[in-house]
Amino acid sequence: MDNIYLFMLIAITVLAVVDIVVGVSNDAINFLNSAIGSKVISLRTIMIVASLGIFIGAVFSSGMMEVARKGIFVPEQFEFGEIMLIFMAVMITDILLLDFFNTLGLPTSTTVSIVFNLLGAAVVMSLIKISHSSTETFADLGKYINQEKALTIISGILLSVFIAFSVGALVQWISRLIFTFNYEKKIKNFGIVFGGVALTAITYFIFLKGLKGTPYYNELKGLLEGNEVLIILGSFVFWTLFSFIFEKLTKKTVLIAVIAVGTFGLALAFSGNDLVNFIGVPMAAYHSYEAWIASGMDTAMSMSVLDKKVPAEPLLLFIAGGIMVLTLWLSKKAKTVAETEISLSRQSDTHEKFKPNMLSRALVKGSSDLASYFSAIFPKSLQDNINNSFKKPDEKYLSKDQSIDAPAFDMIRASVNLMVAGVLIAIATSMKLPLSTTYVTFMVAMGTSLADRAWGAESAVYRVAGVLNVIGGWFGTAIGAFIASGTVVYLINWNPKVIIPILLLITAFLLYRNYMSHKNKTTKGIDEDSLKMAESSSIQGVIHESAGNIAKVVKRTNKIYSNAIVGLARQNTDLLKKSKKDVVKLSDEVDKLRDNIFYFIKNLDESSIGASNFYINVLGYLQDMTQSLEYISKVSYKHINNNHKKLKFNQIKELKEIDDKLEILFSDTEKAFKTESFEQIQFILNEKKEVYDLVKDKIQKQVKRTRTEESSPKNTTLYFSILLETKDLLNATMYLLQEYHDSHDSSVEPAKLPEDIDDTESE
Repeated sequence: MDNIYLFMLIAITVLAVVDIVVGVSNDAINFLNSAIGSKVISLRTIMIVASLGIFIGAVFSSGMMEVARKGIFVPEQFEFGEIMLIFMAVMITDILLLDFFNTLGLPTSTTVSIVFNLLGAAVVMSLIKISHSSTETFADLGKYINQEKALTIISGILLSVFIAFSVGALVQWISRLIFTFNYEKKIKNFGIVFGGVALTAITYFIFLKGLKGTPYYNELKGLLEGNEVLIILGSFVFWTLFSFIFEKLTKKTVLIAVIAVGTFGLALAFSGNDLVNFIGVPMAAYHSYEAWIASGMDTAMSMSVLDKKVPAEPLLLFIAGGIMVLTLWLSKKAKTVAETEISLSRQSDTHEKFKPNMLSRALVKGSSDLASYFSAIFPKSLQDNINNSFKKPDEKYLSKDQSIDAPAFDMIRASVNLMVAGVLIAIATSMKLPLSTTYVTFMVAMGTSLADRAWGAESAVYRVAGVLNVIGGWFGTAIGAFIASGTVVYLINWNPKVIIPILLLITAFLLYRNYMSHKNKTTKGIDEDSLKMAESSSIQGVIHESAGNIAKVVKRTNKIYSNAIVGLARQNTDLLKKSKKDVVKLSDEVDKLRDNIFYFIKNLDESSIGASNFYINVLGYLQDMTQSLEYISKVSYKHINNNHKKLKFNQIKELKEIDDKLEILFSDTEKAFKTESFEQIQFILNEKKEVYDLVKDKIQKQVKRTRTEESSPKNTTLYFSILLETKDLLNATMYLLQEYHDSHDSSVEPAKLPEDIDDTESE
């Protein structure tokens, strides 16, 4: 390794490709969320439009490359060798940090990541230089860091959060006030004008303002400057005519065109603003190496060369754009990140990804109190008019599972998301500010969601908690990037020839591990034994739909119970932990079925209301079964984990005897429901009596043992607890079978439950 710096340049180039992949997986998907969430354009079309935007936007990004070279630190204060160490540390930490967020499925900012990586590495390298100097102190740190520019960038990033949220909320509120949720009627009258305004805003700020960040602006400067008003008016006339022609020819709303053009514009703005985050550092490293080789000097050469303007590298920009496009098409982690923003902005109820916390509850309560205060100030007639605009049309109620496949929001909100985010990003790009596109697109989406009243009483605490989690992750990105890059550059400075290969191997290992972890999680898909929501509207349909769930519950119950008994016999805490974990998962799935009762009843036919009673009873018995299993698993694990006395041989033998009988009973039950052979239920009900009598007999035997030979109170408590909960488990199962037997339309006469099914009978 004669030339360590050539090796570092090659490594940085390879890392740049990986950085684009992990960065685009997190960042780029954000500008697709509005189009994906509205579901008015096919995913393939969305991807094609976005790909074109990214390619063209790559050219726009050349003006932003200055940030990586001199936006954070003062290059002439560093030597060539030190600059290369900074760039190497930045690339390693940037990749690992972004990949970590991708694996979690949380959107973060590649801009914040690269800025704070550069800042952390530059600060630590400056401190190392100061420590080796006899004349400098900590007070001299300021001369190494471009404080003014760094503060401008950081404050711009933070300010963008509030501006994006506020502007998004305001524009969406006005748009909804005008068009309402029944926008189909008003869009016919005002849609052409709305399309003209939206498309004019998108094209003006994306193309004209965005051009200021490119080397091509000088050629068009004379034509554009001073003619802004004429250009805006001309664009408005052109796009209004376009909207009119589009609607006449396609017989579709112009909002589709707004969403398509908005997606293109946002992709272009993203690429123009964020490409620097991926290749800015590698290009700066290349220019540094090139200048060092040309000078023939040693590594102590000052890096003032980075202060000079460097010509654009169109080929490199297009190669980077091509990698971004390929990543967009192929990355599976990007889809995971997309789910977070779409679920937080969904208009309907969905499976909430985040749990409420104390802060989210306080914010929701405070907002509700504030809303109540303002409602007392404004006239009721004005409030009624506003509320009418936000009144949603009567639609079929969708379950949380069904809502995932339905549009997350309508075209009005999708158009506003794209228009506002694109305009804000383009303005920042024209000012050469590396604004966080993630922050802007995410906060615009959250602002429009709030204005659209998507955060209702049923979901507000969950959605606010989600937003707080994401924002907390952003601060974590900044702090983590600063500390990690500083630590890495400190380690590399010890011995670059040894530490760099080690860090590269660690990076490769972590990336591979995260990739495999995410792949296993996504390819696992839905467990074949997971429970499914009832969607039928008739009692016969519900009976047949629920039969599959019953078969799965009984199968899993059999396994959980057996694991608990075997784990108890072998004192195997791992097996008992698995039993606890499995029963919690089963209980959660049953709870989700219960959460769906509202949607199930709402969508029933008038002639099939009786199906609701059947379904509610079935879910009640399933919950009783899971509660018994949960208690058995919990007390068994607790007993072994606390190192209490092992159950006696006779007790274990008796429990295994019960387990064997239950296994036969549950297997027969599973088979009957799996094949929908409901006529077999009568035989299973009769079979149950034998198991039930066996459990009673074991209880009586334990009573005698306790009086004569049992010496452990803990053992006695555990044994009785298991037997009594086993009785409850049997009762719940048999009541479930009886419900099916009585409700199923068959020639079989309803069976009577055995007389001893009542828990209150004498032992």
